[in-house]
Amino acid sequence: MKRLVILISGRGSNMAALLEASASGELPVFPAAVISSSSDAGGLRIAGALGVETRVVDHASFDCRAAFDEALAGTIDDFSPDLVILAGFMWILGDEFVRHYAGRLVNIHPSLLPAFPGRDTHRRALAEGVRFHGCTAHFVTPDLDRGPIIAQAVVPVFDSDDETSLASRVLEEEHKLLPRVVRWFAEGRLRMVGGRVCVDVD
Repeated sequence: MKRLVILISGRGSNMAALLEASASGELPVFPAAVISSSSDAGGLRIAGALGVETRVVDHASFDCRAAFDEALAGTIDDFSPDLVILAGFMWILGDEFVRHYAGRLVNIHPSLLPAFPGRDTHRRALAEGVRFHGCTAHFVTPDLDRGPIIAQAVVPVFDSDDETSLASRVLEEEHKLLPRVVRWFAEGRLRMVGGRVCVDVD
C-alpha cells in the first residue's frame, strides 16, 4: 500500500477528504503523516482525531526558504512517502525541494490551469468574466503552478456569484478530484509521456 504524506497550512478540508476516503477503504493508501507549516492549523486537530500522526515545521521559525525547505524535507522523509500532497499548503517551495520529490509531489489548485496561477484565483476569475472556473490537480515542478496537469474539474460561473459562492462550489469539486487522483496514483494508473500525464481512467 502506498504511503501518503499531506502538507497543510490551515483548515485542511482537502486533507480531510483524503483521510476520510482512506478510512472508508475507498482510497488504497496509508496516510503516514500530516505536516503543517503552522502550529495553529485547524487541520492538525482533524488529523489527530483520525489517528494520523502530525508534525509541525513552522515557517516563521526559519530565516530563509532554503532552511525551511531542508527542515520540511527531512520531516517528510522520516515517513518514507510514495506520494506527497500539497493540500492548501500556502508556501512556495524551492527548486531543490521540488526536484527531490519529482513525480511524487501533487498539488490541488483552485483554477483551471494554466489560467489564474498563484493566489486570489476566484476574484481574478470573476474580474475576467469567465463563464467556467474550477480546479486542477497537477504534478509540482519548479515553475509555479505549471506542472503537468493530471485532471481538472469544471464549475459554471453564475452572474450572481461572488468570491465566496464561487470558492465554495470549486472546493466541493476539489474534495472529489483530489481523492480520485490519489487513487489513480496508488493503483499505478498515472504515466508520464513526453512531459504530459496519461491516465488509465475508470
